[in-house]
Amino acid sequence: MADDEGRRQHIHSSHHFLVVTYGAQGHVNPGRALARRLTQLGVDGSAALATLSVPVSTHRRMFPSLDEDMETTDGVISYAPHSDGVDDGSLDAIDAEDRARRRRASSESLSAIVARLADRGRPVTYIVCGMVLPHVLDVAREHGIPLAIYWIQPATALAVSYHYFHGYDELINSHAIDPAYKVCLPGLSRPLRIGNFPAFLIDRSGTEMAEAIYDMFREFFEYIDQWRPKVLVSTFNELEANALMEMKQHLDMFVIGTMVGSSTEERIHLFKHGDAEKKRYMDWLGAQLDRPVVYVSFGSISKLTKKQMDEITRGLKQCGRPYLLVLRSDGLEDDDDDSHSLQNNAHIQGMVVDWCNQLEVLSHPAVGCFISHCGWNSTIEAVASGVPIIGVPHRFDQPTNVYLVEEEWGVGVRGERNSDGVLTGAELARCIGLVMDEGKKAMAIRERARALKELAQAAGRSIGGSSERDLLDFVMTIKAHDTVNTAPCHDQ
Repeated sequence: MADDEGRRQHIHSSHHFLVVTYGAQGHVNPGRALARRLTQLGVDGSAALATLSVPVSTHRRMFPSLDEDMETTDGVISYAPHSDGVDDGSLDAIDAEDRARRRRASSESLSAIVARLADRGRPVTYIVCGMVLPHVLDVAREHGIPLAIYWIQPATALAVSYHYFHGYDELINSHAIDPAYKVCLPGLSRPLRIGNFPAFLIDRSGTEMAEAIYDMFREFFEYIDQWRPKVLVSTFNELEANALMEMKQHLDMFVIGTMVGSSTEERIHLFKHGDAEKKRYMDWLGAQLDRPVVYVSFGSISKLTKKQMDEITRGLKQCGRPYLLVLRSDGLEDDDDDSHSLQNNAHIQGMVVDWCNQLEVLSHPAVGCFISHCGWNSTIEAVASGVPIIGVPHRFDQPTNVYLVEEEWGVGVRGERNSDGVLTGAELARCIGLVMDEGKKAMAIRERARALKELAQAAGRSIGGSSERDLLDFVMTIKAHDTVNTAPCHDQ
């Protein structure tokens, strides 16, 4: 504790972090949480400055009461939006030419922010790049500002992706269409099935989106090899010890925790979330304490087919337990005039909402399990809340996260889709039984979930936890770098 306080006293008060994130719900809140933590590391008024930059379209959703592109502050961090060339938020065109145009627009806009902050006497001294944003790499190179990568997926996905781009690509590519094939990779405690790899590594659909995501990750790892940036990983040591130990041999890495925070902490919601609606579902949860609730949400990006939604509804009714289901207004692929009838005619055993404060819901004692797409934020929020998980992965790192949930941590099960890619109602009801009944497997899952919750809480303590110590070490490393460099430059 004394050592931590001593390190806090030495943090350079003039540092200004520019944290840049992708404009999705699952990126904005971790980026904002990190920015806020970076400002809180000093003492006696010596805390660093932090500015969060998201695309204009996202900024408008975050602050709908402001003039469209106005910069603002919440009293702790500042917010400065950058244009990605599509300020209406559309994602329709993603061919190579369009990607190049958006990259140029993003780089130019972000460079203008850097220049503007310098003119105001608040020069950016460090850039934090949320995952794979090529334009942020461009800006860091152009301005000679040191950069850290903020990896908001599990360390296991980082290890798998790193080794794919460092010698394992041919082996994995040759078996990409065989989901059962197992590959042994450094840092993994057991062989990993192809079907559990991050989706972008094994996507052979040939779509523009698949190509774009693959190219971004390839460039990302090329950048790491050339520039050796610091990498901030959103996990904690007790959760992924093997993968972290392996990757520390290859990267200048800091394990900074999961940025979950507390259930009462203010969060940014990119979807409508009124106080009246919140009171409605929280009051409903409070009335269910004697019968554990099944909470269902597939995140802020995924859309479900009407057929899949019908099966989910069928499975929830079949299990006979109360449920809270999040169904966004844009959450169905084949929307029609009747697609939201479920919201208006929910079965008496359940409640359907457009959006909710997920961490507050997961922290409620009435919630007994979480049916999820298993994005990393949702996964780690469930772990931090001690809630068993039924994972139904779709894209990105989600298959790897479900592997961790089921096979590494033992805090849940995977819901298997049928040959048409649909999770049937019968399969969903089976999975709910596996984690919520009184059988030996369900009891073991719940006990393991409680144990991981305790580990997460210990690692995430604001002072003295392992995550806080690593973040302090990151900032102190920057301080040491400042003492031998009079001008910002890339760490080499």
